[in-house]
Amino acid sequence: MKTRADLMAFLDANGIAHFTLEHEAVFKVEEGAWIKTALAGAHTKNLFLKDAQGRVWLVSADQDTLIDLKALPAAIGSGRLSFARAETLRQTLGVEPGAVTAFALINDPAHKVGFVLDAALAAAPLVNFHPLVNTATTQVSQAGFRSLLAALGVTPVIVDFATGARASSPLF
Repeated sequence: MKTRADLMAFLDANGIAHFTLEHEAVFKVEEGAWIKTALAGAHTKNLFLKDAQGRVWLVSADQDTLIDLKALPAAIGSGRLSFARAETLRQTLGVEPGAVTAFALINDPAHKVGFVLDAALAAAPLVNFHPLVNTATTQVSQAGFRSLLAALGVTPVIVDFATGARASSPLF
């Protein structure tokens, strides 16, 4: 599995500008209010889910987005969703609970994890994610985030959580 250092090297190798703020460990969106003040842009919440057919999903959304897990399957074409086990998270994305992040897709070269991206987050000029650990937050531009996903070969399913419908974006 790739480490935080590997992620930073990948960002650098792909010309993706980034800034990382070190901080105490945070485990929930509600924690670390000062981090959100110190870093501009969209701060995220990330859910690691499993559907009734056994497929795993990573959902990345703006911290303020309400996610209806009962409505989401219709938007992404999955079975009923529930939170996946910590062991599954470690095996598929190489991160611990509390450090779930879109950057962990670097550890999924076989694309076993479906990636669901909040339309609001896909429109934010700057996005902030944990860099595979929850003791730091890394900021990249939206263009940089899209470059990262392209370099990883990941095409997200974009969902407008305000309407519960799948959205489309010509940029992905």
